Amino acid sequence: MFETLKRDLDAVIKRDPAVHSKAEVFFCYPGFKALRSHRRAHKAYLKGHFFLARLINFHSYRRTGIDIHPGAAIGSGVFIDHGTGVVIGETAEVGDDVTIYQGATLGGTGKDTGKRHPTIGKGVIVGAGAKVLGPITIGEYVKIGAGAIVLKDVPAHCTVVGNPGRIVRGPANRNEIDLNHGDLPDPMLEKVRAIEGKLEQLELETEGQHDCEHCSLTDCPGRECAQSAEFRVQSSDKIEG
Repeated sequence: MFETLKRDLDAVIKRDPAVHSKAEVFFCYPGFKALRSHRRAHKAYLKGHFFLARLINFHSYRRTGIDIHPGAAIGSGVFIDHGTGVVIGETAEVGDDVTIYQGATLGGTGKDTGKRHPTIGKGVIVGAGAKVLGPITIGEYVKIGAGAIVLKDVPAHCTVVGNPGRIVRGPANRNEIDLNHGDLPDPMLEKVRAIEGKLEQLELETEGQHDCEHCSLTDCPGRECAQSAEFRVQSSDKIEG
């Protein structure tokens, strides 16, 4: 118990540059306080004292704004940053050294019984406002971008962004926590830019300004038209000759 408490405390100090002292974390950090209360509630839950467990959970939620069901299994070294709006469901499993930012949800997708919440592997980063839903598995050291909605399993060491969540970076074989959220690709923006590029090429073509000889589009319809027109001119020259 004390070893888990120490690891939780060390996790905050290591991952939050705003920390000035251990006392500040112990008495003032809502994420740390919510985890302390949850561990008491979870212990009561496992012993069958469900009302007591819920009562501890309820008072913790009122004080911190973080709702962790007493049945959720949470490892050590977990850091809930800021924490307001974080929701963790009954059958969720959270591994060691996980970081969860404000507004994140580890929830279910319906009224199914049994395992209905996600399993989060070691060292995972769950970005602000991200939703991980259903009995899925998130592999070790996965990064989930802010606002992502993840509905399917994610292999270890990948990066997921978007709605629905898409893997935008494959396994990086990193075995350390990477808190850098400013270097995430935007697949939708890349697709929009590709479409804009094709539209510009089509506009040039319709205006008669399209240079097919230097066109970079291999599937450009203007290329076939230009080649066909050139063939007709050459055929006409031969006939006249």
